[in-house]
Amino acid sequence: MTTDLSSPLPRATACRFETSVAHDADEQARNLHGWTQTYDQLTAGRFVGRLTGLHLDDMHVFCETTSQTLRQTCEVPPDACWFGIPADDQRVGRIGPQPIGGDSLAFQRGGVEFELLTPGGYAIFGVVVRGEVLHRHAEFVEHADLIGQAAHTGIIPIDTQNKARFCALLAGMLDDAASAALSDRARHNLQASVLSSLFDLCGTVSLEPVAIPARPRRQWIVSEARDYVLANRDRPIGVPELCEHLHVSRRTLQYCFQDVLGLAPASYLRAIRLNGARRDLCGAAPGERTVQDVAAAWGFWHLSQFATDYRKLFGVRPSETLKTVHSPASAPLAH
Repeated sequence: MTTDLSSPLPRATACRFETSVAHDADEQARNLHGWTQTYDQLTAGRFVGRLTGLHLDDMHVFCETTSQTLRQTCEVPPDACWFGIPADDQRVGRIGPQPIGGDSLAFQRGGVEFELLTPGGYAIFGVVVRGEVLHRHAEFVEHADLIGQAAHTGIIPIDTQNKARFCALLAGMLDDAASAALSDRARHNLQASVLSSLFDLCGTVSLEPVAIPARPRRQWIVSEARDYVLANRDRPIGVPELCEHLHVSRRTLQYCFQDVLGLAPASYLRAIRLNGARRDLCGAAPGERTVQDVAAAWGFWHLSQFATDYRKLFGVRPSETLKTVHSPASAPLAH
Protein backbone atom coordinates (compact mmCIF):
# COMPACT_ATOMS: atom_id res chain seq x y z
CA MET A 1 0.00 0.00 0.00
CA THR A 2 1.35 3.42 -0.92
CA THR A 3 0.73 6.36 1.42
CA ASP A 4 0.05 9.72 -0.19
CA LEU A 5 2.27 12.35 1.41
CA SER A 6 0.58 15.33 -0.23
CA SER A 7 -1.11 15.82 3.15
CA PRO A 8 1.15 16.20 6.22
CA LEU A 9 3.74 13.48 6.62
CA PRO A 10 2.12 10.38 8.18
CA ARG A 11 3.28 8.99 11.48
CA ALA A 12 4.12 5.48 10.34
CA THR A 13 3.95 2.45 12.59
CA ALA A 14 6.69 0.78 10.56
CA CYS A 15 9.18 1.82 7.97
CA ARG A 16 8.35 1.46 4.31
CA PHE A 17 10.89 0.82 1.58
CA GLU A 18 10.20 1.67 -2.07
CA THR A 19 12.08 1.26 -5.31
CA SER A 20 10.98 2.03 -8.86
CA VAL A 21 12.25 2.42 -12.42
CA ALA A 22 10.57 4.81 -14.88
CA HIS A 23 10.96 5.16 -18.63
CA ASP A 24 9.11 8.45 -18.86
CA ALA A 25 9.74 11.76 -17.06
CA ASP A 26 6.12 12.13 -15.98
CA GLU A 27 6.15 8.61 -14.56
CA GLN A 28 9.32 9.46 -12.63
CA ALA A 29 7.64 12.55 -11.17
CA ARG A 30 4.63 10.50 -10.05
CA ASN A 31 6.83 7.89 -8.37
CA LEU A 32 8.02 10.41 -5.80
CA HIS A 33 4.83 10.20 -3.76
CA GLY A 34 3.63 13.26 -1.90
CA TRP A 35 5.38 15.89 -3.98
CA THR A 36 3.45 18.19 -6.30
CA GLN A 37 5.70 18.34 -9.33
CA THR A 38 6.10 18.36 -13.08
CA TYR A 39 9.15 17.06 -14.98
CA ASP A 40 9.98 18.36 -18.47
CA GLN A 41 12.65 16.42 -20.42
CA LEU A 42 14.97 18.88 -22.19
CA THR A 43 17.56 16.65 -23.91
CA ALA A 44 16.93 14.04 -26.58
CA GLY A 45 17.19 10.35 -25.85
CA ARG A 46 15.59 7.46 -24.01
CA PHE A 47 14.69 8.40 -20.45
CA VAL A 48 15.48 6.13 -17.51
CA GLY A 49 14.80 7.24 -13.96
CA ARG A 50 15.36 5.32 -10.75
CA LEU A 51 14.06 6.03 -7.29
CA THR A 52 14.91 4.27 -4.03
CA GLY A 53 13.32 5.52 -0.84
CA LEU A 54 12.82 4.76 2.84
CA HIS A 55 9.90 6.23 4.79
CA LEU A 56 10.49 6.50 8.54
CA ASP A 57 8.20 8.00 11.19
CA ASP A 58 9.18 11.64 10.66
CA MET A 59 11.52 11.42 7.69
CA HIS A 60 11.73 10.28 4.08
CA VAL A 61 15.19 9.47 2.69
CA PHE A 62 15.58 8.72 -1.02
CA CYS A 63 18.00 8.65 -3.93
CA GLU A 64 16.88 9.72 -7.40
CA THR A 65 18.79 9.23 -10.65
CA THR A 66 17.72 10.57 -14.04
CA SER A 67 19.34 9.98 -17.40
CA GLN A 68 18.30 13.17 -19.23
CA THR A 69 18.34 16.89 -18.44
CA LEU A 70 15.12 17.86 -16.64
CA ARG A 71 13.37 21.03 -15.63
CA GLN A 72 11.48 20.19 -12.46
CA THR A 73 8.75 22.27 -10.87
CA CYS A 74 8.41 20.92 -7.32
CA GLU A 75 6.57 21.45 -4.07
CA VAL A 76 7.31 19.53 -0.85
CA PRO A 77 4.49 18.53 1.57
CA PRO A 78 3.48 21.60 3.58
CA ASP A 79 4.62 20.51 7.05
CA ALA A 80 8.07 19.35 5.89
CA CYS A 81 11.49 20.59 4.81
CA TRP A 82 13.58 19.13 1.98
CA PHE A 83 17.36 18.88 1.68
CA GLY A 84 18.88 17.86 -1.68
CA ILE A 85 22.44 16.54 -1.68
CA PRO A 86 24.05 15.77 -5.09
CA ALA A 87 25.70 12.35 -5.03
CA ASP A 88 28.81 13.60 -6.87
CA ASP A 89 30.41 16.86 -7.99
CA GLN A 90 30.80 16.07 -11.70
CA ARG A 91 27.42 17.47 -12.79
CA VAL A 92 26.01 20.71 -11.44
CA GLY A 93 22.28 21.20 -10.95
CA ARG A 94 20.42 24.38 -10.04
CA ILE A 95 17.70 25.39 -7.64
CA GLY A 96 16.18 28.51 -9.14
CA PRO A 97 19.14 30.60 -10.34
CA GLN A 98 21.55 29.15 -7.78
CA PRO A 99 24.01 26.38 -8.75
CA ILE A 100 24.16 23.39 -6.39
CA GLY A 101 27.92 22.96 -6.36
CA GLY A 102 30.15 20.47 -4.61
CA ASP A 103 30.33 22.78 -1.60
CA SER A 104 26.59 23.24 -1.13
CA LEU A 105 23.25 21.48 -0.87
CA ALA A 106 19.74 22.56 -1.84
CA PHE A 107 16.99 23.38 0.65
CA GLN A 108 13.31 24.25 0.53
CA ARG A 109 10.47 24.58 2.99
CA GLY A 110 7.27 22.68 2.33
CA GLY A 111 4.29 24.33 0.65
CA VAL A 112 6.48 26.56 -1.53
CA GLU A 113 6.88 25.87 -5.25
CA PHE A 114 10.46 25.88 -6.54
CA GLU A 115 12.33 24.94 -9.69
CA LEU A 116 15.18 22.49 -10.17
CA LEU A 117 17.31 22.03 -13.26
CA THR A 118 19.13 18.69 -13.24
CA PRO A 119 21.60 17.60 -15.97
CA GLY A 120 21.64 14.19 -17.62
CA GLY A 121 23.13 11.38 -15.58
CA TYR A 122 22.30 13.20 -12.34
CA ALA A 123 21.98 11.50 -8.96
CA ILE A 124 20.73 13.30 -5.86
CA PHE A 125 19.91 12.22 -2.33
CA GLY A 126 16.83 13.74 -0.73
CA VAL A 127 15.99 14.06 2.95
CA VAL A 128 12.47 15.23 3.79
CA VAL A 129 11.99 15.94 7.49
CA ARG A 130 8.85 16.85 9.39
CA GLY A 131 9.20 20.54 10.17
CA GLU A 132 8.47 20.35 13.88
CA VAL A 133 11.04 17.57 14.32
CA LEU A 134 13.70 19.57 12.48
CA HIS A 135 12.98 22.72 14.51
CA ARG A 136 13.01 20.83 17.82
CA HIS A 137 16.31 19.15 17.00
CA ALA A 138 17.83 22.47 15.91
CA GLU A 139 16.75 24.29 19.06
CA PHE A 140 17.34 21.74 21.80
CA VAL A 141 20.22 19.63 20.46
CA GLU A 142 22.15 21.69 17.93
CA HIS A 143 21.46 25.22 19.21
CA ALA A 144 21.74 26.24 15.58
CA ASP A 145 19.47 27.79 12.97
CA LEU A 146 19.78 25.61 9.90
CA ILE A 147 16.62 26.81 8.18
CA GLY A 148 17.12 30.55 8.58
CA GLN A 149 20.38 30.61 6.66
CA ALA A 150 18.84 28.99 3.57
CA ALA A 151 15.39 30.58 3.58
CA HIS A 152 16.11 33.08 0.81
CA THR A 153 18.70 31.45 -1.46
CA GLY A 154 17.71 27.78 -1.34
CA ILE A 155 21.39 26.92 -0.82
CA ILE A 156 23.29 25.87 2.31
CA PRO A 157 27.13 25.82 2.32
CA ILE A 158 28.47 22.45 3.45
CA ASP A 159 31.63 20.92 4.85
CA THR A 160 32.97 19.11 1.78
CA GLN A 161 35.03 16.71 3.92
CA ASN A 162 31.81 15.41 5.49
CA LYS A 163 29.84 15.19 2.24
CA ALA A 164 31.12 11.78 1.13
CA ARG A 165 30.54 10.41 4.63
CA PHE A 166 26.97 11.73 4.70
CA CYS A 167 26.17 10.35 1.24
CA ALA A 168 27.61 6.99 2.32
CA LEU A 169 25.35 7.04 5.40
CA LEU A 170 22.26 7.63 3.25
CA ALA A 171 23.30 5.03 0.66
CA GLY A 172 23.91 2.48 3.43
CA MET A 173 20.49 3.18 4.93
CA LEU A 174 18.79 2.57 1.60
CA ASP A 175 20.80 -0.58 0.90
CA ASP A 176 20.08 -1.99 4.35
CA ALA A 177 16.38 -1.07 4.26
CA ALA A 178 15.71 -3.52 1.43
CA SER A 179 16.33 -6.48 3.72
CA ALA A 180 16.15 -5.25 7.31
CA ALA A 181 13.11 -5.02 9.58
CA LEU A 182 13.51 -1.98 11.82
CA SER A 183 12.20 -1.76 15.35
CA ASP A 184 10.77 1.47 16.78
CA ARG A 185 14.09 2.11 18.51
CA ALA A 186 16.12 1.46 15.37
CA ARG A 187 13.97 3.87 13.35
CA HIS A 188 14.33 6.55 16.01
CA ASN A 189 18.10 6.11 16.09
CA LEU A 190 18.36 6.22 12.29
CA GLN A 191 16.44 9.49 12.15
CA ALA A 192 18.55 11.01 14.92
CA SER A 193 21.72 9.91 13.14
CA VAL A 194 20.63 11.52 9.85
CA LEU A 195 19.70 14.79 11.57
CA SER A 196 22.93 14.94 13.53
CA SER A 197 24.99 14.17 10.42
CA LEU A 198 23.06 16.76 8.43
CA PHE A 199 23.95 19.49 10.92
CA ASP A 200 27.56 18.29 10.89
CA LEU A 201 27.56 18.55 7.11
CA CYS A 202 26.19 22.06 7.08
CA GLY A 203 28.61 23.50 9.66
CA THR A 204 25.93 25.71 11.13
CA VAL A 205 26.55 28.83 13.17
CA SER A 206 25.59 28.60 16.81
CA LEU A 207 22.66 30.70 17.97
CA GLU A 208 24.56 31.48 21.14
CA PRO A 209 28.25 31.40 22.09
CA VAL A 210 29.51 27.95 23.00
CA ALA A 211 30.20 27.77 26.71
CA ILE A 212 33.55 26.02 27.08
CA PRO A 213 33.44 23.96 30.29
CA ALA A 214 36.38 23.96 32.70
CA ARG A 215 38.78 21.05 32.35
CA PRO A 216 37.32 18.91 35.19
CA ARG A 217 33.85 19.42 33.73
CA ARG A 218 35.05 18.34 30.28
CA GLN A 219 36.48 15.14 31.77
CA TRP A 220 33.24 14.53 33.67
CA ILE A 221 31.16 14.93 30.50
CA VAL A 222 33.27 12.35 28.66
CA SER A 223 33.14 9.92 31.60
CA GLU A 224 29.38 10.32 31.99
CA ALA A 225 28.93 9.72 28.27
CA ARG A 226 30.84 6.43 28.55
CA ASP A 227 28.83 5.33 31.59
CA TYR A 228 25.54 6.14 29.84
CA VAL A 229 26.52 4.17 26.74
CA LEU A 230 27.54 1.14 28.80
CA ALA A 231 24.32 1.33 30.82
CA ASN A 232 22.34 1.23 27.57
CA ARG A 233 24.57 -1.15 25.66
CA ASP A 234 21.71 -2.96 23.93
CA ARG A 235 20.99 0.04 21.72
CA PRO A 236 23.09 2.61 19.88
CA ILE A 237 23.10 5.88 21.80
CA GLY A 238 23.14 8.81 19.40
CA VAL A 239 24.73 12.19 19.98
CA PRO A 240 21.33 13.96 20.26
CA GLU A 241 20.22 11.65 23.09
CA LEU A 242 23.56 12.12 24.83
CA CYS A 243 23.21 15.90 24.61
CA GLU A 244 19.78 15.74 26.19
CA HIS A 245 21.00 13.41 28.93
CA LEU A 246 24.02 15.59 29.78
CA HIS A 247 22.23 18.91 29.22
CA VAL A 248 24.84 20.23 26.80
CA SER A 249 24.76 21.35 23.19
CA ARG A 250 26.26 19.13 20.52
CA ARG A 251 29.01 21.67 19.88
CA THR A 252 29.95 21.64 23.56
CA LEU A 253 29.95 17.85 23.53
CA GLN A 254 32.17 17.81 20.45
CA TYR A 255 34.59 20.26 22.04
CA CYS A 256 34.86 18.15 25.20
CA PHE A 257 35.52 14.91 23.31
CA GLN A 258 38.01 16.52 20.97
CA ASP A 259 39.87 18.09 23.88
CA VAL A 260 39.90 15.03 26.16
CA LEU A 261 40.21 12.17 23.64
CA GLY A 262 40.99 13.75 20.29
CA LEU A 263 37.93 11.99 18.82
CA ALA A 264 34.46 12.94 17.65
CA PRO A 265 31.70 11.79 20.04
CA ALA A 266 30.10 9.43 17.52
CA SER A 267 33.43 7.72 16.81
CA TYR A 268 34.10 7.21 20.52
CA LEU A 269 30.61 5.90 21.25
CA ARG A 270 30.89 3.38 18.43
CA ALA A 271 34.36 2.32 19.61
CA ILE A 272 33.10 1.71 23.15
CA ARG A 273 30.39 -0.64 21.88
CA LEU A 274 32.75 -2.41 19.49
CA ASN A 275 35.27 -3.00 22.29
CA GLY A 276 32.50 -4.41 24.46
CA ALA A 277 31.42 -6.72 21.65
CA ARG A 278 35.00 -7.89 21.17
CA ARG A 279 35.34 -8.75 24.85
CA ASP A 280 32.12 -10.78 24.69
CA LEU A 281 33.34 -12.63 21.60
CA CYS A 282 36.67 -13.38 23.28
CA GLY A 283 34.92 -14.59 26.42
CA ALA A 284 32.26 -16.74 24.78
CA ALA A 285 32.37 -20.50 25.42
CA PRO A 286 32.19 -22.78 22.35
CA GLY A 287 28.63 -22.82 20.99
CA GLU A 288 27.45 -20.36 23.62
CA ARG A 289 26.96 -17.26 21.44
CA THR A 290 27.01 -16.31 17.79
CA VAL A 291 28.35 -13.12 16.25
CA GLN A 292 24.76 -12.01 15.69
CA ASP A 293 23.94 -12.57 19.38
CA VAL A 294 26.86 -10.43 20.48
CA ALA A 295 26.15 -7.71 17.92
CA ALA A 296 22.53 -7.45 19.05
CA ALA A 297 23.56 -7.33 22.70
CA TRP A 298 25.63 -4.23 21.92
CA GLY A 299 22.99 -2.48 19.84
CA PHE A 300 24.29 -3.26 16.36
CA TRP A 301 21.10 -3.97 14.46
CA HIS A 302 22.68 -4.58 11.06
CA LEU A 303 25.20 -7.40 10.97
CA SER A 304 27.15 -6.41 7.86
CA GLN A 305 27.72 -2.86 9.12
CA PHE A 306 28.82 -4.27 12.47
CA ALA A 307 31.31 -6.55 10.70
CA THR A 308 32.63 -3.63 8.62
CA ASP A 309 33.09 -1.35 11.64
CA TYR A 310 34.62 -4.18 13.68
CA ARG A 311 37.17 -5.03 11.01
CA LYS A 312 38.04 -1.38 10.51
CA LEU A 313 38.79 -0.96 14.22
CA PHE A 314 40.46 -4.29 15.02
CA GLY A 315 41.78 -5.49 11.65
CA VAL A 316 39.86 -8.79 11.77
CA ARG A 317 36.26 -9.87 11.26
CA PRO A 318 34.17 -10.64 14.36
CA SER A 319 33.75 -14.21 13.08
CA GLU A 320 37.54 -14.54 12.99
CA THR A 321 37.76 -13.40 16.61
CA LEU A 322 35.23 -16.04 17.61
CA LYS A 323 36.95 -18.72 15.54
CA THR A 324 40.38 -17.88 16.98
CA VAL A 325 39.10 -18.05 20.55
CA HIS A 326 37.54 -21.47 19.92
CA SER A 327 40.44 -22.97 17.95
CA PRO A 328 42.47 -25.78 19.60
CA ALA A 329 45.66 -23.67 19.41
CA SER A 330 44.10 -21.04 21.66
CA ALA A 331 42.82 -23.52 24.26
CA PRO A 332 44.56 -23.25 27.67
CA LEU A 333 47.26 -25.83 28.35
CA ALA A 334 46.36 -28.56 30.82
CA HIS A 335 48.54 -28.86 33.92
